Amino acid sequence: MAEFLDLPTLIAIAVAVFVLFRLRSVLGTRTGNERPPIDRSRSTPTEKQAAAHEDTVVPLRPRAAQPDLDDERRARKLEAEIEQAASGNETLAAGLKAVAEVDPSFSPKSFLEGAKQAYEMIVTSYAEGDRQTLKNLLDKPIFESFQRAIADREAEGKTVDFTFVGLPKVSIVDAEFDKKDVNVTVDFHAEVVSATRDKDGNLVEGNADQVQTIADEWTFSRNPKSRDPNWKVISTSQLD
Repeated sequence: MAEFLDLPTLIAIAVAVFVLFRLRSVLGTRTGNERPPIDRSRSTPTEKQAAAHEDTVVPLRPRAAQPDLDDERRARKLEAEIEQAASGNETLAAGLKAVAEVDPSFSPKSFLEGAKQAYEMIVTSYAEGDRQTLKNLLDKPIFESFQRAIADREAEGKTVDFTFVGLPKVSIVDAEFDKKDVNVTVDFHAEVVSATRDKDGNLVEGNADQVQTIADEWTFSRNPKSRDPNWKVISTSQLD
């Protein structure tokens, strides 16, 4: 017995006991209450849905296609602008809608902004005798009328001192589509300083030191099928 339990044997037994202890601490022991592994074939509907959700990135019920919100916003914006410009005038509202139907780029607000700029350019160019600018903004018969007035003024040696002050009141008063062109009529109430002098420098019309109000009614026109987006003045008249 003493020969069996020699020193090498005792060392081997000690190592074996140590190894068994370490395995027990790492792997643990079964108590009979361990949770069995999930059987996907027998999992509950909730578990199957969770597993399916993890396996896909595409929603099972994608959102229905949304309408073009930009088109809806533009339509509402146009309707509001027409209502504001017409101010209860049903005939004017109908005319503005008819213009917008054949000319999708038309909106009362942007048109009025362009009309105000055109008015200032035209009255200033007329005072300065700038024929080229007038030619680009006026229909041919109107341009020829303005050009004759400029030529007569120059022949008499008259000059005009002119300053455009502002447009306190501008409004659309009529609109129509005449089967070819769209026409929009605007009333302008402008504040200007204007003084016309003869060849000797004497004041013959206006006042160089006083702001005066002038009122005009102009009709702008364009062909909606034309590639040219510009409007031209086809008629002018002074308001009382």
